[in-house]
Amino acid sequence: MIMKFDISTDIIPIGEFKAKMTKWLNTVKDKGHPLVITQNGKPAAVVLSPQEFDNLNYSSKFISSVNQGIQDIESGNVYNSKDLRAELLKNRK
Repeated sequence: MIMKFDISTDIIPIGEFKAKMTKWLNTVKDKGHPLVITQNGKPAAVVLSPQEFDNLNYSSKFISSVNQGIQDIESGNVYNSKDLRAELLKNRK
């Protein structure tokens, strides 16, 4: 899932965030994309909705799992169907 980000509306100074926190949290929840909060003109924090955080977390774990699978294939750490069945039967007993 690609997050939409609008520079003109999704970057705000910390003072504005503090003054209108409820509004900004509702905006993050409703729009479903992050809000960058600046401090002294530099990015200081990113606010995400819980759903977007979960999506990022899931995507990260999925990509890590795929990369582990690729590494296993490249290193020869794989089972053919016959060996896998034998291993599963052994583990059931």
